[in-house]
Amino acid sequence: MLRFDVITIFPDLLGPYLAESILARAQEKGLLEVHVHDLRDYTTDRHKSVDDRPYGGGPGMVMMPGPIFTAVEDIEAKADVKPRIVLLTPQGRTFTQSLAAEFSNQPRLMLVCGRYEGFDERVRTGLAADEISIGDYVLTGGELPAAVIIAATARLLPGVLGHEDSARDDSFSLDGRLDHPQYTRPADFRGMKVPQVLLSGHHQAIEDWRRQHRLARTRERRPDILCRD
Repeated sequence: MLRFDVITIFPDLLGPYLAESILARAQEKGLLEVHVHDLRDYTTDRHKSVDDRPYGGGPGMVMMPGPIFTAVEDIEAKADVKPRIVLLTPQGRTFTQSLAAEFSNQPRLMLVCGRYEGFDERVRTGLAADEISIGDYVLTGGELPAAVIIAATARLLPGVLGHEDSARDDSFSLDGRLDHPQYTRPADFRGMKVPQVLLSGHHQAIEDWRRQHRLARTRERRPDILCRD
């Protein structure tokens, strides 16, 4: 079982997504736990402030270290296993399928959602946290990245998906390449026919076709992946 603790100033953003489909079933089966914590509960002033103006000037606001440290330390003090702390920030290393697999082997992860102009630098250095980004763009906050990381990681937990090979055959999983083309019924749709080899029942020929198309699709759409080999 994997537990996520998510620290955010907008806890209601995650609830609907976590309550549906595969993630809901994983929680019902006891394979996944997600606990969302409101950062404002760890503030000390009557305004429940979590941000302030940056030293040195400049636009925007910066998330203060105090509430974040208090939240992390409170959650850690109640935990039976020390969580791995992850700051969600566009300055972090890019989240990948291999990182999702690494996370799926952790017993507990704490995701801290950034906002505004980001975290006070002492949050990163003082907590010795991982910094993770889901792509080279900037969002309004870390809640969507948190949902992405939970979804990508949870589906790799044993028993979460309907078939044990589903995650193994995903893009970026099997040999690190994109997935092959997929087809289902009908075999002929508006003159567009399913490749005959997939209807042949010849398992080795089908596997060869899929391997060739994984390579061709990756070369066409993501040649950068092949350059890593």
